[in-house]
Amino acid sequence: MAGKGGTGTSVTGSLRPDESVTPAWRFSAEDAVPVEVFNTTGRARVILLCDHGSNAIPKELHALGLSEQLRHRHIAWDIGTFQVARYLSARFDAPLIRCGFSRLLIDPNRSPEHQQSIPAQSDGFTIPGNVGLDTEEIERRRVRFFQPYHRAIDKRIRHMRARGLVPALISIHSFTPALSCNTPRPWHIGVLWNRDGRIARPLIERLAGRSSVCVGDNKPYHANEPQGYTLPTHAERMGYPHVLIELRKDLIREHDGAHHWAVLLGDALAPILEDTAIYTIQYT
Repeated sequence: MAGKGGTGTSVTGSLRPDESVTPAWRFSAEDAVPVEVFNTTGRARVILLCDHGSNAIPKELHALGLSEQLRHRHIAWDIGTFQVARYLSARFDAPLIRCGFSRLLIDPNRSPEHQQSIPAQSDGFTIPGNVGLDTEEIERRRVRFFQPYHRAIDKRIRHMRARGLVPALISIHSFTPALSCNTPRPWHIGVLWNRDGRIARPLIERLAGRSSVCVGDNKPYHANEPQGYTLPTHAERMGYPHVLIELRKDLIREHDGAHHWAVLLGDALAPILEDTAIYTIQYT
């Protein structure tokens, strides 16, 4: 059984990660940490991931030259996702791993070799602190921000495998209600998957069964797009069940909306995660 259907164990309130994933360098008191791990004693065979749940930028990088307004736009983070992920972590008594920094520093869900791993422009906005970076700074960001997050995911998976368990990985993201060209995106929730549909197919079916929900099957993105990194690396190539869930940001940007959609999503996921048959290694 994946976890209790009720409130489960509360998510850890501290924003301090496990000491084992804290790097050797030191940040100022005003800075966040490169990775945060919550509910470390969670009993579920589920690991929740939040690649883009923070817009923090270390003080030493001077906000990458961006105004506060731009740092709160979608280019810097997936608004509302951390709130949704925290609810699911508590409901299913599952550990939650969040990248502690803005994707503008280095995107944890893109290969470091991807040309937009450290974007000089995003959605038409120039990112001054990312323009003309030398190889030393690129490697510094990879070591300081990218690697700790992925090491934390590896560590949590190893803990489960050492107990003889096969984990299911669920990554929570959000998307804008319209493209920059003002093309509307009607979906409330997008379920992204590539070849492994153990979680995705029944989740789409359950969400589509609700008249109030517009669900996208690999909409507004597709899970096999080349920039995806986290789930292909930690789940797909290992044969673990997984899914990436996108929620429209205007629906979850406020507390009440985030809670509403987290409850709805949790209700849809509960019977799927309780099915012990999904917790097997399956290469597709």
